[in-house]
Amino acid sequence: MPTYTSLQKEDPAVFAALMGEIKRQKEGVELIASENYIFPAVMEAMATVFNNKYSEGYPGKRYYGGQEFTDQVETLAIERAKKLFNAGHANVQPHAGAPANVALYFALLEPGDTVMGMDLSHGGHLTHGHPVTYITKIFKFVRYKMKDVETGEIDYDEMLAVARKEKPKILLGGFSAFPRELDYAKMKAIAQEVGAITVMDMAHIAGLIAGKQLQNPFDHGFDVITTTTHKTLRGPRGGMILTRDPELGKKIDKSVFPGFQGGPIMQMVAAKAVAFGEALKPEFKEYAAQIIRNSKHLASFFMEHGVKLVTNGTDNHMMLIDCVKSWNLGGGEVEHLLDAIGITLNKNMIANDTRKPMDPSGVRLGTPAITTRGMKEKEMEILGQFMLSAIEKRNDEKALVTLGGKVKEFCLQFPVPGIE
Repeated sequence: MPTYTSLQKEDPAVFAALMGEIKRQKEGVELIASENYIFPAVMEAMATVFNNKYSEGYPGKRYYGGQEFTDQVETLAIERAKKLFNAGHANVQPHAGAPANVALYFALLEPGDTVMGMDLSHGGHLTHGHPVTYITKIFKFVRYKMKDVETGEIDYDEMLAVARKEKPKILLGGFSAFPRELDYAKMKAIAQEVGAITVMDMAHIAGLIAGKQLQNPFDHGFDVITTTTHKTLRGPRGGMILTRDPELGKKIDKSVFPGFQGGPIMQMVAAKAVAFGEALKPEFKEYAAQIIRNSKHLASFFMEHGVKLVTNGTDNHMMLIDCVKSWNLGGGEVEHLLDAIGITLNKNMIANDTRKPMDPSGVRLGTPAITTRGMKEKEMEILGQFMLSAIEKRNDEKALVTLGGKVKEFCLQFPVPGIE
């Protein structure tokens, strides 16, 4: 772990907050499905002198001089990303997943064009057209949903009917709270019928696709993939856009820079290169497989103990619990209760939720971070029992304090990479 000597001397307040966060991560359980622990080498790459360099443009075509090594590291990131996801073109400059999506919209659409994406209440993402986002002032968004919330099956018949009516320019896959896999072949067929471009936002499952545990949308003819580079991929916080179409690649590059954002954050590009290199190693496949094994095992444990899961299980790294049906509690209550004993997850709306977003019916949880710490199926049952015990004893403050101590003792058996 870095010593942070200069930080401690120059800014004790920030240093104290950092030490508190390190302690929290070591002593607690991270079950937020979109969070993970980065590779130690990625952490090192983020704190380098690449931060000092402006690199507007692309390798070999920069606006400033002195780009020999920035070109090297960005080229490494591009080539590794292409190999990892079997793509023909990669733009590794987006600062995050949301800017990657917005830059893609500007690359492919004219104002007023239509995008069809998953409804947020059924597992979609804010950047896929939720009314609170500014992008909806520029483009029109229509939505598809699950047909059966018991299985998680998407209503592809409705998707086709709406696509025929609305003629979307983009048919968008991807989600932030959907525990099943999409049928890419069906989506591609629908897109072809109405002349839409197929885009998959794989932000949540990028590592599971890289690890060959979930399907690659490119294998089913998808035109573009966007993603974050953290989450299951264990890279730095950032975004990326991939395609197999050279002409789309040119449009994407122009849209990212200079169209939408300025210079790339080069230390993050270097860290992306490191993360992609780690994900290309054979052991990453086993890691991705263990994430899914852990998720399925924890889901089964919950269901065996009477917990109601949305879609009755999971195909990926995450699950959604209907807290109202399970315990007659709101998702916020469960989040707060578990946080008090050192288990972190997030409240989340579920399909057809009658409650408000800040007080929803469900919670979302996932297994990437705990898998990174080396936990396996046996530990899933221990964690599941901790959670059920906390809910059972929610009105017994003394019992909760004791339980929190057990959670801490359990967690310290599994070091957090990079901060041991």
